[in-house]
Amino acid sequence: MNHLAELSKLRNRYFIIRHGESRANVKGIILSHPKSGTRAFGLTENGKKQVLESAKKNKILDKNTIIYSSDFKRARETADIVRNVIKAKPIHLTAKLRERWFGEWERTHNSNYHRVWVDDKINPEHKNMKVESASEVQARTTSLILELEKKYSDKKIVLVAHGDALQILQTGFMKQCPSTHRGIKHLEVAEIRELKLKK
Repeated sequence: MNHLAELSKLRNRYFIIRHGESRANVKGIILSHPKSGTRAFGLTENGKKQVLESAKKNKILDKNTIIYSSDFKRARETADIVRNVIKAKPIHLTAKLRERWFGEWERTHNSNYHRVWVDDKINPEHKNMKVESASEVQARTTSLILELEKKYSDKKIVLVAHGDALQILQTGFMKQCPSTHRGIKHLEVAEIRELKLKK
């Protein structure tokens, strides 16, 4: 379910940031279980530099920006760096921005992402290998936007999360089927991108 489907405009501006290079990225493994992701596998030194450079290049975010982040360690560390650069208020952590659950692919080689994405394109509801479906990810991430719309007005809000979660969130803003998420321009590590709602 896309919670943004019936909206014609938003009260706030939304920006997404994909976390910097993580230790799981370097190991080449899928790491999506909250028990591991919230405690370990944070950013590499290179990942920290990526986020720092991206935040410093940014000319839009400022101290009044509100930051929401996945509670996974790699996302929290990314959010902390951004917050320190722009001098923003403390970060809000939320499970709604967590990494997509990749089920039985957990801790396998990250080339298996592509197998999931092939199935996504065929059916956004699929739960093959017990993965969280693309539709479920779209529902939880867009439900957060609805909550923020009720809570804030005329704010810049940054969402710090993971590749699949943010690619799929973008389909919500674009009012597209979540099966199209890999057709959207790839979000690079530490990239800051503003999301616009399709009218």
